[in-house]
Amino acid sequence: MTTDARPGSLEAELADRRPLWRSLLIHAALLAICFVMIYPLLWMISASVRPHDEIFSSAGLIPSSVDWSAYWRGWNGLRVSFGAFFLNSFIIAGLAVIGNVLACSLTAFAFARLEFFGKRFWFGVMLVTLMLPYQVTLIPQYVLFLKLGWVDTILPLVVPKFLAADAFFVFLMVQFFRGIPRELDEAAMMDGCSAWRIYWKIMLPLSTPVLATAAVFTFIWTWDDFFGPLIYLNDMRQYTVMLGLRTFTDSTGESDFSGLFAMSVASLVPIFLLFLVFQRLLIEGIATTGMKR
Repeated sequence: MTTDARPGSLEAELADRRPLWRSLLIHAALLAICFVMIYPLLWMISASVRPHDEIFSSAGLIPSSVDWSAYWRGWNGLRVSFGAFFLNSFIIAGLAVIGNVLACSLTAFAFARLEFFGKRFWFGVMLVTLMLPYQVTLIPQYVLFLKLGWVDTILPLVVPKFLAADAFFVFLMVQFFRGIPRELDEAAMMDGCSAWRIYWKIMLPLSTPVLATAAVFTFIWTWDDFFGPLIYLNDMRQYTVMLGLRTFTDSTGESDFSGLFAMSVASLVPIFLLFLVFQRLLIEGIATTGMKR
């Protein structure tokens, strides 16, 4: 027995409504999940404009009064202006981005396009380094940098980036380069192009998405890095933003939590703007990596 679903009938009207209600329920559930995920961020923004004595008195998002003094106090209240911490972080993150993009793309080009002795072996060694925790290599690296006299400088945080030390980005770019047709290389070689010109004139212009992905992730990871600067930087004038945030908490005295939250909000602005600008390239680079195009 078939159900009459003629236009205008009750069955047809219910059939039209069911997808709408299902869609509304799904979107409501997704909005609830998103709110739970971003609630800590919203609370931190709210806490940054609350009076100091009301920060931990309520879990709500609406403050009883708005006090913007925490931003001025957080920016200028330390021995060193928080602007200096921002400048140091921008310098370190910027150099790390340049080093990673250049060094990792060169290494990936060699693995993806060139033939040399031990290519498979060295590629395997590079993949093995992905499995090593940072803590395993920390002490040997610290001893090396101490012998070189680089401790208390930004060199230990920057120089390894120019040596393709981040195997993850090398692997990411190798997979992307393998998706570019080799016929382009062969045509360029017939025109007399060297391997360097193929890399610079062909591979890099075609690899904008993966290069942008590596640049964005390098900037974010370097900007958010706390452990590396904590180990190698001792002079407060060379502190990064993450180390600067630590100075607001004091185990022996009163901590300035309102200033901490205010500068935490300020520290998120560069990352947020960077993601907005490069969102399309970032998604494209991740989606097309390892796929034939």
